Amino acid sequence: MKAKTKRYWLFKSEPSGFSIEDLKACPNKTEPWDGVRNYQARNFLRDDIQVGDGVLFYHSRIPEPAVVGACIVTKSGYPDTTAFDPKAKHYDPKSDSSAPRWFLVDVKLKKIFKRVVTLNEIKESAGLETMVVAQKGSRLSIQPVTEAEWKIIHDLAGDAIK
Repeated sequence: MKAKTKRYWLFKSEPSGFSIEDLKACPNKTEPWDGVRNYQARNFLRDDIQVGDGVLFYHSRIPEPAVVGACIVTKSGYPDTTAFDPKAKHYDPKSDSSAPRWFLVDVKLKKIFKRVVTLNEIKESAGLETMVVAQKGSRLSIQPVTEAEWKIIHDLAGDAIK
């Protein structure tokens, strides 16, 4: 059996909805990443993101969007039950528990960066020119990140990977 290659991702969240500080306050600093309602992002959650993958936590829809920390995936894709609950914020009346439409993964906080890496800095940094988040019109809430981009972001945050 072939060993799984670790992959890297960027997860966007509006801090008014769920911030890195909210994740820090969760039991074991771990939480399901629910509420994703985009099919391409859903496919990443369902099919590609695996236990052990690295996640850059990105605060969006703020005056200066930025990568604010790093997480690790602790549970791979499983059905997002908020889609079935009419009282839930992310309820989807077309979703059916017998054929789940929406998926999530569990993430655990690894580190809040002492120095955030802003979107403008990403756009101006060598080696990050093709990073998905830096592309015009890129709105996807779950995005792949290369290992090189992961390392550069950590270096910019003053958190060199050992």
